[in-house]
Amino acid sequence: MAGSEASAAFAEGVPCWIDAQLPDVEAGKRFYGGLFGWTFEPFEDVREADSPYAGAVRADLDGGAVAALVPKRDGRMPTVWTVHFATPDAPDLADRIRKAGGQIITAPVPVGPYATAGLAADSEGAVFGLWEGGTHPGFGRGRGPGTFGWTELYSRDTATADAFYPGLFHDALFGPGTTRSFGRAHISDVFPAEMPPHFLVHFDVADCEAELGAVTRLGGRVQVPPFGTSYGRVAVVSDNQGASFALLQR
Repeated sequence: MAGSEASAAFAEGVPCWIDAQLPDVEAGKRFYGGLFGWTFEPFEDVREADSPYAGAVRADLDGGAVAALVPKRDGRMPTVWTVHFATPDAPDLADRIRKAGGQIITAPVPVGPYATAGLAADSEGAVFGLWEGGTHPGFGRGRGPGTFGWTELYSRDTATADAFYPGLFHDALFGPGTTRSFGRAHISDVFPAEMPPHFLVHFDVADCEAELGAVTRLGGRVQVPPFGTSYGRVAVVSDNQGASFALLQR
């Protein structure tokens, strides 16, 4: 699929897709359907039993794809939201990640006709996805309540992160002049010092405080009450299965 028109829909290094690895996809549908009004459809053309998207569902909002909920097959893996960065050539990007000091967790493999996807970790261990679009280049709906709004990398060594990602994607991803959907912060700014480096997916909401009641009513938990950032007002929560994410009021 390298060089396909679909994969060109997002420039390399741009967050283009997100998914949640969940023990119970049906419970996830109830939670996120209730919270954001998402509806769900299966990825019907994923036939391979060992595909990373076997049994997954696509979440839609107002007719546009916004995320995927994926069955977690290994209980040792975390229940987590993962952000995927666009690439026109996932195997080539995987090779560059290794050369830059990162690691490949799952080598890129086809997800039916939709994409070629893999999992990687940066030089500090923060996990992210690679997404080479096929028939599904990524998000089918722009910003608005209930859609992806931002991903923040919480890093122990910000200088290392500032060198790794711009070198990998041939562009400056942090600071003025960026796509403004990807930021970086020191891990101790919000989280305990023992928290490992990680990406935190943010969803746009109209009213951050108002959404917290819905999170708890649906079985989720408030981890960090609303606080101010350079890109909006943020609260960190977890869903009814423990996957953390953030609510972002711009």
